[in-house]
Amino acid sequence: MDGIRLDRRDGVLTIALSRPERLNAVDGALTERMLDVLNELQRDPDTRVVVLTGDGRGFCSGMDIQGGDPGRETKEGRAQRLYRGIARGGEVTARLREIPQPVIAALHGPVAGMGVSWALACDLRVADPTTRFVVPFVDLGLSAGDCGLSWLLPRLAGPAKAAEIAYRAQRLDASRAEALGLVTEICAEGADLAAAQALADELLAKSPYGLSRTKELLNMSLDVPGLRRQIAAETGVQALAFFTEDLAEGMTATMQKRPPEFKNR
Repeated sequence: MDGIRLDRRDGVLTIALSRPERLNAVDGALTERMLDVLNELQRDPDTRVVVLTGDGRGFCSGMDIQGGDPGRETKEGRAQRLYRGIARGGEVTARLREIPQPVIAALHGPVAGMGVSWALACDLRVADPTTRFVVPFVDLGLSAGDCGLSWLLPRLAGPAKAAEIAYRAQRLDASRAEALGLVTEICAEGADLAAAQALADELLAKSPYGLSRTKELLNMSLDVPGLRRQIAAETGVQALAFFTEDLAEGMTATMQKRPPEFKNR
């Protein structure tokens, strides 16, 4: 059992963290399977949108500390195993941002520890009212710099609010998370997956080239040193768009006053 459940339909891949008996706590097998799936998505032209959720009562309760050291059984020492396990969890965070498909998180129940980083790495986040973001690190004697959290949180909530959340080891309900920009939509209780899949269906109607390149540019903007560098990147992407079938279809559909029918690729 690798802790991941996959559901593919019509250009949408739903990835469910599936260790419900452990509130989807992350162990080494789950991390490695996540990386396998994300690596496949990097070169998968048929999957247009990804939904990430958790089976059972919560999205993810963080690293499975009680289950033992993270990572597969090796001859490494405990420090090396811990370092590798945490680093691999951070690699999942990075890959969620790097794959070309928009990723929508469907959140409910606890979103804790490493689970917060994975949720915030998604492009959009739909939460039901039971959602609780838990950032417990400093209360446990750990740093809140965990699997990309110290990079993601200030960019979404702002530096001061990120510091407050991290320093005070706060728990955020869905409403406060939405007010801080950590959640993009609140749905009815138990409807987070359905709402995320409906949003995925909406994105399926958009230009494949436009969506993937927009994700690339939005991510690039978080690191690029200055407006002119970003404009140069945008110019290259936009000029190339004029030579795609997506633009031809989009313009034709607009003139014919009908919805565009973009090809999956």
